[in-house]
Amino acid sequence: MRLSTTISACVIAFAALTAFAQEPYPTRPVNVVVPFPPGGMADLSARPLAAAMEKIWKQPVPIINRPGAGGAVGMQSVSIAKPDGYTVMVTLVSYNTIPEVDAMFGRAPAYSREQFVPIALIAADPPVLVVHPSLPAKSVKDLVALAKKRPNEIVFSHSGVYGPSHVPMEMFVHAAGIKMRHLPAVGGGPTMALVLGGHAGMWASPPAMAVPHIANTKLRALASWGDKRLASLPDVPTFKEVGYDLEFYVWSGMFAPRGVGTAVVSSLRETVRQAVLSVDFKTSMERIKTPIAYLDALEFQKFLEKDLKMLSSAIRRMGKIEEAK
Repeated sequence: MRLSTTISACVIAFAALTAFAQEPYPTRPVNVVVPFPPGGMADLSARPLAAAMEKIWKQPVPIINRPGAGGAVGMQSVSIAKPDGYTVMVTLVSYNTIPEVDAMFGRAPAYSREQFVPIALIAADPPVLVVHPSLPAKSVKDLVALAKKRPNEIVFSHSGVYGPSHVPMEMFVHAAGIKMRHLPAVGGGPTMALVLGGHAGMWASPPAMAVPHIANTKLRALASWGDKRLASLPDVPTFKEVGYDLEFYVWSGMFAPRGVGTAVVSSLRETVRQAVLSVDFKTSMERIKTPIAYLDALEFQKFLEKDLKMLSSAIRRMGKIEEAK
């Protein structure tokens, strides 16, 4: 009798485990962590993506903004999150730069890339150099000449040291042989506010954020970091056109914590694929002038490796840069 009871209990337990393993995903809200404040590129691409995913899953997909340390705070929180598929993140190119910077300074890493599983690339856009109208520079040539006359006087802002708007500016400063001061903020939105308010003279802005302010003449565009002109700013030359061999892309992509089950990863990949193909998502991205650059996990991994090589080289040239005091 006791053996029979034991066997029955084991059968019931096994059935319960099997049912749990086959539980559909998701059955509750999936949180998307954006490690930057509202208003930046990661946030602007994550919100319409989450809205499209909600329609597919019939589950809430809330955006959780968790800024700090150029994105490191939010990314570190996701790196140690429970790998059950209910916490994912949409982040930017700083995903690749932060570990390189930590290694250069010899400090404990905030996270490692090995702690994440790439799900998909969503967008990739070269930033555009925009200046406040009060700055007497109507071209890159003008700006370089002005900076050489006023070394360390002109201020550029960015979303955090070694972040996605800091690295391209330092690449330009190095290539032009000029000296400027930098004023860090805590994300794209606050950085734009500093420039619009005249507290900084310029920044490397995502086109989506810059276009409206360029249109109403609150900002002036001088050049972009792409290999070709931006469709949204066809009159703005690339740095390569004006004599500087510079190329940089601010990309946004989705990641999950390492350890998430293969079935959940497959669901995430397929849902993101459907979401970026949806009319609503395409319309949202067109509205903010950001081209979709979707790549599924395998191609995204190759993209990340190529991007890392370029960024590692740029960061080594930049060397150690401390926060402005």
